[in-house]
Amino acid sequence: MYIAHTIAELREHLGAYRHPAFVPTMGNLHDGHIALLTRARTLGDVSVVSIFVNRLQFAPNEDFDSYPRTWQADCTRLREAGCDVLFAPKEPELYPEPQTFAVQPPSELADILEGHFRPGFFTGVCTVVMKLFACVQPRVAVFGKKDYQQLMIIRRMVSQFALPIEMVAGETERATDGLALSSRNAYLSAPERAEAVHLSQALQRIAQAVRSGHPDLAAVEAEQMQALAARGWAPDYLTARRQHDLQPLTAGDAAVVLGAARLGTTRLIDNLELRQQPA
Repeated sequence: MYIAHTIAELREHLGAYRHPAFVPTMGNLHDGHIALLTRARTLGDVSVVSIFVNRLQFAPNEDFDSYPRTWQADCTRLREAGCDVLFAPKEPELYPEPQTFAVQPPSELADILEGHFRPGFFTGVCTVVMKLFACVQPRVAVFGKKDYQQLMIIRRMVSQFALPIEMVAGETERATDGLALSSRNAYLSAPERAEAVHLSQALQRIAQAVRSGHPDLAAVEAEQMQALAARGWAPDYLTARRQHDLQPLTAGDAAVVLGAARLGTTRLIDNLELRQQPA
């Protein structure tokens, strides 16, 4: 595995390839990341993974400084999984001067759900992803569905800027009890880890209400929010939305159920895609 710490090193090494397949990450890798890499290896002539903890997508009160950084373990996992190139720039390499230019996604998609509770988050995400795309110049980029809203926004960014990149979505990887794999799961204590599965279970209950054509989804969503709160969670949202734009459901829409909630000091997100609901 070739490790590039500078943009110049990366570009020189990738000059020999025509079809890079790229997986951007913030490190602290788990099986979900490795599944994305495994997919990427089938889609290009060289696989590239980046590790960069992006300050721009963290609010001042969020966990930038404490975000898990596990460099040696990450390198070992990537080598064992057959990664060809690891791009691991330091902050001054990617942001040598204040990043005063930014990619601003549309408010109707970026200021709801995650964007409502994390103002500016998607501007930070889009800006760093655009910059990483400029560095790697991939032909394929693989993102996980666990960050459903993020995937949707980046897909639209690629489309509107006419970037020559094929966007590929990887399914959410889960533990045996149903918990979505996440780098932030490392923050959970043992009792919290046992409790964490209740987020996906709450989403399953809302999904079942959608499938059955329940006449009052808002009541079901509120009930599941209250149930989590009663267990000691601080839920931000649990809601069923249209898959294609994350707006409120109407009859016949393909739906996705999304949720975010804090357990102790750890904020977890998850989602479940549903097939077309009854008209």
